[in-house]
Amino acid sequence: MKPNYTKIYHDLLLEEYPEKLKDVKVRELLQKLNTSDEVIKFNEKIFEQSKESLENNQKLRTYDKETMLKILMYQKEHGFSSSYISKKYKISRTTLTKWKRICEEDLQ
Repeated sequence: MKPNYTKIYHDLLLEEYPEKLKDVKVRELLQKLNTSDEVIKFNEKIFEQSKESLENNQKLRTYDKETMLKILMYQKEHGFSSSYISKKYKISRTTLTKWKRICEEDLQ
């Protein structure tokens, strides 16, 4: 079962930052939280993070299969190297290789 990111973030904002819920753009973004990629982007836009917390959070990120495929398809369509994608999305090359193995059938 997939987490309801919209409800989770709505409750979080309601509790901690109710003023942010008044912003129309924030409410629109909140309704579009379906994949882990969208959650990460939403989190970066809404909450200010220190460099230290960004580094620590990167170690704990998880990606759903839909997001993995999106990143791998982007790489394949544009012919980018694993090193480039690794730097762009802050994902190790080892992780990208693992994803390619996991998503091999879906990529073809």
